[in-house]
Amino acid sequence: MQVNRILITASFVWLLVSFWHRNELPGNIDYVPDLVTEPVQESTSKRPFDVEFNGVNYSVAPEYAYDITGMIVSYRHHDGNSRMHSRANDHLNMLDVCVIWGDNPKNERLHKISFWNGIFTCNVKTRDQQAWDAFDMTQLSNNHLVSDDEFIRKQARKIKVGDQVRIKGYLASYGGEGGGKRGTSTTRTDTGDGACETIYVEQFKIVRPATSYWRISMWISLALLLTGLVVHFSRPYRPY
Repeated sequence: MQVNRILITASFVWLLVSFWHRNELPGNIDYVPDLVTEPVQESTSKRPFDVEFNGVNYSVAPEYAYDITGMIVSYRHHDGNSRMHSRANDHLNMLDVCVIWGDNPKNERLHKISFWNGIFTCNVKTRDQQAWDAFDMTQLSNNHLVSDDEFIRKQARKIKVGDQVRIKGYLASYGGEGGGKRGTSTTRTDTGDGACETIYVEQFKIVRPATSYWRISMWISLALLLTGLVVHFSRPYRPY
């Protein structure tokens, strides 16, 4: 049937387009009031402690209590059983999340800036000088999030670009059996190696999820494609 073939072709093309754009920042974001505030970093009397996760014992050394509200611009989930995390025996690091706050979310040319996470880094790039001039790199941070709490890890797996999140816990260094030790930055003004914040997470909340029309259209186009394929393969075979 000609109509069904058109449906399959059009939905497949749109699925590819929407999948390609799925991690772009949504437009018309409703910002929570706390997004304008700087992260709160305070001294702590919390003593070093041990946790066990995935059969490995880890030592965690808190340096400061930490509370940050930011908007996610990129992220990278980590599988402790693959690549560098496996070699370092690091199953505790669940996620790297790059967030912005302060004046950055309201930058009218924010969509001209590209963000992406490497294995341990958050990268920023733009060819738009106005967008760059209006962007404050001290109001961006890449955060290594570590937790042995399954509920927190489950919540963190739900994040999307554009979500506004609140993370509370400790800036901390940690290390596990048979692996190295990872430290933490304690300032938002440093750059390069060691500039990322390592947060032992005690609370993680998506305070305002993003509405991405690209993601919505991706799922709609996938549903239409599957419908078209079901109709196609359920029809009786007719040799030409």
